[in-house]
Amino acid sequence: MSQRSRSREKTKRLFQRVIQGTLKPPEELTVSQWAERFRVLDGASNLKGRWSNDVTPYLVGIMDSLNDPDIRKIFFCKASQIGGTEALINMLCYIIHRSPAPTMIVYPNDDLAKDISNDKLKPAFRLVPEIKRIFSENASKELRLKFKTMTLYLRGSGSPSKLASKEIKYLFFDEIDKMGGATQKEASPYNLALERTKTYRPQEKVYACSTPTVKTNYIWELHEGADEVRHYFVKCPHCGEWIELLFKQIRFDEDENKAMSAYERAQTAQYVCQECGCVIEDSDKPRMLREGQWRAVKKRGVGKPRSVGFWLPSLYSVFLKWSDVAEEFLNSKDDPERLQNFTNSWLAEAWEDTQLKTTEELVMERQTDLEEFIAPSWAKLLTAGVDVQETSLYYTIRAFGDYTTSQCVTHGQALSFGEIERVMNGEFKTEDGRVMVVCLALIDSGFQADDTYDFCIDNADWALPCKGSSSPMASRYKISKVDKTDSRAYGTQLVIVDGDKFKDSIASRMRRKNGRGSWMVHKGCDKEYAWQVTAEHKTYVRAGGGTRRLKWTPKHSHAANHYLDCEVYAMAAAEMLGVRRLHLEAEEAHEKKANKGASEPYAPEESWIRQNDDWI
Repeated sequence: MSQRSRSREKTKRLFQRVIQGTLKPPEELTVSQWAERFRVLDGASNLKGRWSNDVTPYLVGIMDSLNDPDIRKIFFCKASQIGGTEALINMLCYIIHRSPAPTMIVYPNDDLAKDISNDKLKPAFRLVPEIKRIFSENASKELRLKFKTMTLYLRGSGSPSKLASKEIKYLFFDEIDKMGGATQKEASPYNLALERTKTYRPQEKVYACSTPTVKTNYIWELHEGADEVRHYFVKCPHCGEWIELLFKQIRFDEDENKAMSAYERAQTAQYVCQECGCVIEDSDKPRMLREGQWRAVKKRGVGKPRSVGFWLPSLYSVFLKWSDVAEEFLNSKDDPERLQNFTNSWLAEAWEDTQLKTTEELVMERQTDLEEFIAPSWAKLLTAGVDVQETSLYYTIRAFGDYTTSQCVTHGQALSFGEIERVMNGEFKTEDGRVMVVCLALIDSGFQADDTYDFCIDNADWALPCKGSSSPMASRYKISKVDKTDSRAYGTQLVIVDGDKFKDSIASRMRRKNGRGSWMVHKGCDKEYAWQVTAEHKTYVRAGGGTRRLKWTPKHSHAANHYLDCEVYAMAAAEMLGVRRLHLEAEEAHEKKANKGASEPYAPEESWIRQNDDWI
């Protein structure tokens, strides 16, 4: 082959490679895959170098939500320093490189936007060659970064006119809870910016991340109001069960003698698996996180979600030990301002200005000297409450006496209605030897209504179905009727309970020292019961028309309150049996006896007859 022919052949092959490279579709990558291939962290990060998803594996599901065609809004409610901003930068770089379109990031103010532009975004763009080539840095300004394929706008939330001036496809909010709210003249910055995505619907994408502040602020309302709320689950290395990492499972020395410092107590901290009770070490966490997965804990509607809320506390940070979390709590618990920061920045929970609050420590202070299953000598009646759940039934049995003085005799979980029947039909001895049985039990019918109704019909001498009222009532409870025509219980009594009113009573009496009128528990009461009984607090919530009203709400989004419901039903049952009149009846009987003795003439033969009934 001649030199000319070889030259033509080389030119032909080169031309073919160029054509193939030009026409070949780009490799499909998710945001997390793109980040591992292209993202480089600069010297400002404590993990300088190539991005690795193994360090913060929980961010993978959040970042890849951008690639889901059905998801249009992503909300990340998080602890501080957990990676929300880095996830935003990864999404942003992916858009610039693989899916260019007009994009806006909204910050609390212009100054912060400028700092982020200079200190985080520009350095990140320079370290990715594929982005650096298309970044027109000389033509850019601090709040308008230009690329050959798109423009990125940075805005402070305090400039309504700037928020409303651009058509955008991708909208990001960083630390959205630090933005201002709506004014009388303008809608909220969030809604103003959201209007800019109309042109691109339904392909627009919105991402908002923030450490929460209060429940009525942006991120908590957006996260809780999403079509689907997801929490990160990990496998216990001992039992293999999927669990959430929860603060209440971090156990440390109680230090009853007050001899240890917060640091010393924190060094005893351990995480105890809520399923098997085994200790999970700090060294177990990295592998657990890598194998973890996001799971839906709350869903609205049917079909695929269009908005998703992700929630993550600092317990999932690979950079923190259990002792770090415990020490921060111990240093914060007695200072409301520091406690709010711990709640927001470490637990990723919204802070609430509570009007009435109870704690598990308060429950433990209400322990008496009586062991479980023993009723106090002053007890005049026993009532019970049962909360029906999908996998088990929670119950509590409480003794009541004069002045609504009460004490928990026992509580627990049952696996079936048959087991509940055996517990409720058991005999309980008082400390002075009397035998007592449960007079009335109210059983929640909100979940398994038909099974509850049938059980109450079969045990009508001591059991009644009940249901919590969905709105405030004039009275604490009222008697209704079962209206299911196909039920055996049709027409029988159904007790409607105003739970908030009874929770007020429980909280008030719990705060009294043990004695007359107090709400007490037996000796050796377990902490899970104490945690659940105090899982709610009374705070202001927004009702219809924007008005605020006081309501009992869960302290935490994942808080179990089954024993609290049981105690509400037990107190409602006691009121139905006239517990408020017990001391009056005793006084009336004593007064009647005294009057009778004073008014009747002395008749010695009557005394002799009473002592000798068989004289005839």
